[in-house]
Amino acid sequence: MTDIAARAEQLRARKRELFARMTYVDQELSVEVNRDWEDSATEHEQDEPLEALGLSAQKEIRMLNAALARIDEGSYGHCVTCGTAISEERLDLLPETPYCRNCAP
Repeated sequence: MTDIAARAEQLRARKRELFARMTYVDQELSVEVNRDWEDSATEHEQDEPLEALGLSAQKEIRMLNAALARIDEGSYGHCVTCGTAISEERLDLLPETPYCRNCAP
């Protein structure tokens, strides 16, 4: 059986990691642009992957927040689609998942 307090702390710890990642991405993206066009292009060629990392982190944070809300509601660990219990193994791998293995998109 899932220790809900430990699972909630795991979710909050992951959120802290993601916020740290987003802070790093924001700092990297806000670096002042070089006046020389070629140098600027070289310096910012990694902007797109950094932006993707930031967007990925935002999406995961939304999922973590939803999982924490399910914990508060008392529905964590049950599939939001069919209502069956989500296996411990699945929750260990994907603690934020709202779906059982059968209902996962």
